[in-house]
Amino acid sequence: MDKFIWLIPILPLTGFIINGLGRNSFSKNLIGLIGSLLVLVSFGLSIAVFFQIKATGVPINVNYFDWINAGPIKIPFAFLVDQLSSIMLLIITGVGFLIHLYSIGYMHDDEGFGKFFAYLNLFVFFMLLLVLGSNYIVMFVGWEGVGLCSYLLIGFWYSNPSYADAAKKAFIMNRIGDLGFLIGVFIIFYAFGSANFADVFPKAATMKVGTGTLYLITFMLFVGAVGKSAQLPLFTWLPDAMAGPTPVSALIHAATMVTAGIYMIARSNIFYSLSPDVMEIVAIVGLATALFAALIALTQTDIKKVLAYSTVSQLGYMFLGLGVGAYTGAFFHVLTHAFFKALLFLGAGSVIHAMGGEQDMRKMGGLKGKIKITFWTMMIGTIAISGIPPFSGFFSKDEILAHAFAHSTTFYVVGVFTAMLTSFYMFRMMYLTFYGKFRGTHDQEHHVHESPATMTIPLVVLAILSIVGGFIGVPEVLGGHHELGAYLAPVFKASEAILPKGELTASTEKLLMGISVGVALVALIYAYIKYVKNGSLPVADTEERPALTGLSYNKFYVDELYDFLVRKPLDFLSDFFYNIVERLGIDGLVNGVGKGTIETSKGLRLLQTGNVGFYIFIMVLGIIAVLAYSIFGLTKI
Repeated sequence: MDKFIWLIPILPLTGFIINGLGRNSFSKNLIGLIGSLLVLVSFGLSIAVFFQIKATGVPINVNYFDWINAGPIKIPFAFLVDQLSSIMLLIITGVGFLIHLYSIGYMHDDEGFGKFFAYLNLFVFFMLLLVLGSNYIVMFVGWEGVGLCSYLLIGFWYSNPSYADAAKKAFIMNRIGDLGFLIGVFIIFYAFGSANFADVFPKAATMKVGTGTLYLITFMLFVGAVGKSAQLPLFTWLPDAMAGPTPVSALIHAATMVTAGIYMIARSNIFYSLSPDVMEIVAIVGLATALFAALIALTQTDIKKVLAYSTVSQLGYMFLGLGVGAYTGAFFHVLTHAFFKALLFLGAGSVIHAMGGEQDMRKMGGLKGKIKITFWTMMIGTIAISGIPPFSGFFSKDEILAHAFAHSTTFYVVGVFTAMLTSFYMFRMMYLTFYGKFRGTHDQEHHVHESPATMTIPLVVLAILSIVGGFIGVPEVLGGHHELGAYLAPVFKASEAILPKGELTASTEKLLMGISVGVALVALIYAYIKYVKNGSLPVADTEERPALTGLSYNKFYVDELYDFLVRKPLDFLSDFFYNIVERLGIDGLVNGVGKGTIETSKGLRLLQTGNVGFYIFIMVLGIIAVLAYSIFGLTKI
């Protein structure tokens, strides 16, 4: 399979070129077929590569050509497929294909159908490039590429100013993180003389724990991950990314972009294992983000915003796992999250499609019997993300919480509390959307219908994966075999030798599982009593909310805080430099020289009278002046 690896990213790129050029001439069915089929073929090739790696255990490193060769800097354009990247290939192409298939039905009536599929294909290409790169430079190209595609797709309906602003916000906030990533890569070059994984990681493994250079590298790389994977304080772009079409939200949140930061840290695991203080920062930021986003999700009324803050929270769990050394657990959650979060976003899109574009859950209700496939598949996704066994999210989340408990009891308590909040706000979303009486308009109720097969088939497939996906990581305490952990062991082998062992007894593990499941069930029941049995509804935007509820609903005014602390001071400085420094200072000096020259010229031009006698008179005066100058010995002629 080595010689066919290049086809995995090239096929989606080909789809981008074909659909991009033919977007105005091809039929929508042909565009959808091309865009989806090429990603499906990439998925087939990814499966073949996966089984080759699984059978041999030997990573595939393919060097295509010398990309940059300047003195000591040698950067090949090369791909690395090992256990870690092979699973990412399956996630990107597999879930990506289902999202493409779903988009055929969801975007069918949109005028920009061809352009949309071209952008989707380009998005998949750059994400594949990111995970296939055998060095940080190729990874960075893919890293920047997915940032570009997110800008294009979030602002796809750019005629709406707020959507265009959301795209710009995502682009700018990601640039902040990307600068950190780039600085980290520069330091890697300085410290190791290379950016190739095969050169850098073995050298790093020989360094002492706590080396200052490694601390700096890992911190700057983490800054990049914070921006790309929407962690505190650079998380506000992701909820606003809901401005794009729903399939875009699913692609960003489940299969691409936001998982890039997790992948990059997991790939750089040896750096982090040698930098325990930075790992502690990673864990704290991840835990704080998980809790903060969950608190915001509790009161949101836009169905996509609930899922957006849920993604931010789940990403926080993944960073918590990375920070406490649960590399396999964090990556396991990336995998299961791809299943149930893609399912939930596509399910939300199906609800919005059925409601004629309505996203406010206060205007829904009673949809359970009208869009049954959407309801049952979303219920499966909700159970999975809530960590209720035996669905996929239980196994991956429990593994992270177990490592958190071994690391710090405080981390565990906050993590379990966040898990309880997750269960509550997810079932709140389900109950408000599907239970009770219909609260929309008569026209909306008349419009409600199940989505076409191109949309429901991906929902069913993802629902099945959300049920069975966790069984590849059943812990031994439950009589299982962690197949994913065994498969990924070669990638994290060096780190496992460095990290302290935090073993838990079987009884402790079972107790922790029972606690996490118990709090999820309590939250589920409380949400049922509140929103189904008692029929409570979120208040209208015009009504006053209690203080804490108001803080949560208004997202703790983080955007307003950034506006006050960042935007307004920058606007003030910009106005000062424009009006004072530039206009009065620089422009005043330049324009003053010009005006002085003009005024002087106006005076001198009066000497040009056209009178010959006057010219002779001036010439005589000049001669007299020169003679006088010479006579008094001031100079020699």
